Amino acid sequence: MTRTTARLVAALSTVALVAIAAPASAHVGVSSPDAAKEGFGKAVFRVPNESDTAATTKVVVTLPTATPFAFLTAQSKPGWKATITKAKLPKPTTVGDYDLTEAVSTVTWTAEDGGIPVGQFDEFAISGGPFPDAASISFDAQQTYSDGEVVDWNQKQAKGEDEPEQPAPVLTLAEPTGDHHGGASTDTSKAAYSSELSITKDDDGNRLGTWLGGGALVVALAALVVALRQTRRRA
Repeated sequence: MTRTTARLVAALSTVALVAIAAPASAHVGVSSPDAAKEGFGKAVFRVPNESDTAATTKVVVTLPTATPFAFLTAQSKPGWKATITKAKLPKPTTVGDYDLTEAVSTVTWTAEDGGIPVGQFDEFAISGGPFPDAASISFDAQQTYSDGEVVDWNQKQAKGEDEPEQPAPVLTLAEPTGDHHGGASTDTSKAAYSSELSITKDDDGNRLGTWLGGGALVVALAALVVALRQTRRRA
């Protein structure tokens, strides 16, 4: 094998490794500063725009029917229209001190002024409760782009398995605060802080991986160009 051929092989191998090691795409996630078991609080959905050409123009969050909310309101956002839809429950359900026959089924935000541009993200919040007496609560989310593409974030992650390609947003709930209104206990504050810290670290890691991957790709392509030039000269 000549030096030129070796350089070409090395450059192509580097490009392949960069492609394989590219960081996974971001996905719709959910966090909260005060959501606790059996309490009232806020859930914030972070929606990144993953398209290279289209804006996100609609976001739909579907609430679980197995653990419905007795009360729920949607965040009002400039440039977006929020719509709350209620539906009858499969069977009457008691939530805390409330007997429910219907509950909010979906919350929809529709863009009225451009939506989420390429390369950006936005956040959409709901507030209500009581949250279930469970370790976590799972939602379904649907993201619609201006070019008509629709992405459903609704795949459940099985225990012990890798995260699916389009995972459903899952919110971890803090321990009860005592007053059932959230945000009043040290435990809840710590849980919220840990959740936000984890999100920040994940985002930083994605950014770092993106920069490193891009840098490696540039180096590999430069090496490939140099090798080709040297081959032409010798020929």
